[in-house]
Amino acid sequence: MLKTPIARGVALATLGATLAIPTMAQAAFFEDSKANLELRNFYHNADNRQDGDPRPQSKAEEWGQGFILKFESGFTEGPVGFGVDAIGLLGLKLDSSPDRTGTGLLPEDSDGRAPDDYGRIGGAAKARYSKTTLKIGEMIPKLPTILPSDSRLLPQTFRGGMLTSQEIDGLTVNVGRMTETSLRSEAGFADLGMSSAGSTDGEASDKFDFASLKYQWNKQLTTSYDYGNLDKNYKQHIVNLVHVLPLGEKQSFKSDIRYAHSTDDGNTNVDNKAFGAMFTYSLGGHAFGAAYQDMSGDTGYPYIAGGDAFLVNYVMIDPTFADPDETSWQLRYDYNFAAMGVPGLTFMTRYVKGTDTGTGAGNGDEWERDTDIGYVMQSGALKNLGVKLRNGTYRGEGREIDQTRFIVSYTIPLM
Repeated sequence: MLKTPIARGVALATLGATLAIPTMAQAAFFEDSKANLELRNFYHNADNRQDGDPRPQSKAEEWGQGFILKFESGFTEGPVGFGVDAIGLLGLKLDSSPDRTGTGLLPEDSDGRAPDDYGRIGGAAKARYSKTTLKIGEMIPKLPTILPSDSRLLPQTFRGGMLTSQEIDGLTVNVGRMTETSLRSEAGFADLGMSSAGSTDGEASDKFDFASLKYQWNKQLTTSYDYGNLDKNYKQHIVNLVHVLPLGEKQSFKSDIRYAHSTDDGNTNVDNKAFGAMFTYSLGGHAFGAAYQDMSGDTGYPYIAGGDAFLVNYVMIDPTFADPDETSWQLRYDYNFAAMGVPGLTFMTRYVKGTDTGTGAGNGDEWERDTDIGYVMQSGALKNLGVKLRNGTYRGEGREIDQTRFIVSYTIPLM
């Protein structure tokens, strides 16, 4: 049901093409539709110091306001249902200057200044038959081989086609191709690139093919296999096992085991095997985690540039800890204050240490320490208002980075 004039306007503007569909066929189309608007206020402060760096700038500090509007229609009635999804993105500069850019929060013009605003409106057409859905257009896929980054003002998005099928109970199948991406601090689209420490001869590509099989055996065990191929860059196979073992009242032990094998495609030298395992013991509001990650091969772990990497030691500042032959481990502690009668308040701290970093010749170490504290309003007029403070420290290979991020987000249901 359309609850507000704003929502009705969004739906009508986005779905004008559906007016040709008979009224009865439109019933489920509108009744199953949903829309929300997220307001995201983001302050980012970083102090970056590097040995031998001739640049005068070490401080990066920017502040912006983001608006993220998402609309998902239902499907028309009949054996094959049709629908439309839409996304509207707008970022506003609140504070920035040429000597403080580089946070990844805002784009930069040719003169080094951040524009006053940036954004776009996009959409995707979709069709559903039985429990299989085909979507073509702009989207935010979330698979181990393609993980859009959403750690700044606006999310990274992709253009392409994706088929999702759940015809067999417990089994989810995804296949598709992505052709372009819009980075989290950009308004336009570009070809896809590769990130991989030590890799050479990578080039922009308009073809990323992927396939995914995910099976939930029961409430405790889920396994998956994912394949990705960034044309002219790399091919990748990923297997993942997640198991949650109940240990009694308010206790559990979670195992998350990941293995990826990546090889070259085209003229690149990609050669990487990545193993990672994270184990988490939960007791009431407490969660104690430990992770181990190991890289082997001539290059680091490859993934789509601008996105996130499916690694257990993917963290805040120097996210991957995935240089050639690097080994890293992590200790993590989380606490949910709902156990003390304060729902919505959470705390997290972690420490990651990596050895044999840099060139793969065993010539360096690195470490990172992160702390998050956040609160989300649970009721009242400001329900869903979230506040999060993030602080991180990184040291390694002649680099020293200190970061503070403060995010205020508020999601408003429109439909």
